[in-house]
Amino acid sequence: MKVLVSGLVNIETTLKIPCFPLDYSPVLYPFNGVGSTVSGVGFNLALALQTLGHDVEFLTFLGNDTPGAVAMSEIAKLGVATDRILRNLPATPQSVILYDDDGRRQIHVDLKDVQDRRYPAGLFRSAVDHADAVVVCNVNFNRELLPAAAKLDIPVFTDVHVLSDPRDEYNRDFMAAADVLFLSDEGLWSPPDEAARQLADLYDCRIVVIGLGAEGALLCERGQPSVWVPAAHPRPVVSTIGAGDALMASFAHGMLAGLKPADALRRAVMFAGWKIGEAGAACGFLDAQSLDTLCRGQQAPDRGRA
Repeated sequence: MKVLVSGLVNIETTLKIPCFPLDYSPVLYPFNGVGSTVSGVGFNLALALQTLGHDVEFLTFLGNDTPGAVAMSEIAKLGVATDRILRNLPATPQSVILYDDDGRRQIHVDLKDVQDRRYPAGLFRSAVDHADAVVVCNVNFNRELLPAAAKLDIPVFTDVHVLSDPRDEYNRDFMAAADVLFLSDEGLWSPPDEAARQLADLYDCRIVVIGLGAEGALLCERGQPSVWVPAAHPRPVVSTIGAGDALMASFAHGMLAGLKPADALRRAVMFAGWKIGEAGAACGFLDAQSLDTLCRGQQAPDRGRA
């Protein structure tokens, strides 16, 4: 299956800390606790989908700087196509992520000036040719691509991450374009099932999935009862960073493979549960065969939620 992914790339530095809050000290020595990788929501999704066996077209921006060169080299090394990556930013976005022994994390993202950019519509139209799905991240440079994506006769996936208002001005366009909408339960204005139903009605989404952190994920499909899939723990948790990206990528993979949404979410929860056994947001993705093996050996049950 061919999937177009358009979203952010950044250089990510992870720092393991003893606990939150972090007590002040002028110098700390977290041996083997600092790591740097190429990440960003767009790249995480592109790499996860490619690892699961899809032909990925990846649209993004990088800086014409040393971090941009490093990112471009690493993306190519990992086999993700780079021909639609535009290197015209003065500086590449970066992030710093603190995480503790319980897997909790705090993310600091410096987007540089990427929010002032717009991806060329002509390049989007040529990239989406023959695509089976579009994954459009909620970064500003995708905003003008949304009307074209919504007109396509293929599913559009997006993730608005943290949402405290169903009519949020920044995310409204992305939610209106989505056939499949993902978000977190952090900061919701009402219980997850109520919030999911409200979003589905407001924006005519076919499916809304809410990540519940340690509680798993909730599926709201139009015309069907809600389904709660508990979290899976196939290996010890190192950091929860990137769990939501892994969940959406694997869910999209399952849907494109023809699975029913509830079955796709069960497998996606397992995929995300495995992924968080590593620290970097773009690390720990299973290929399709390994995911099949894992799910056969440890399939999480689901229960309905009223």
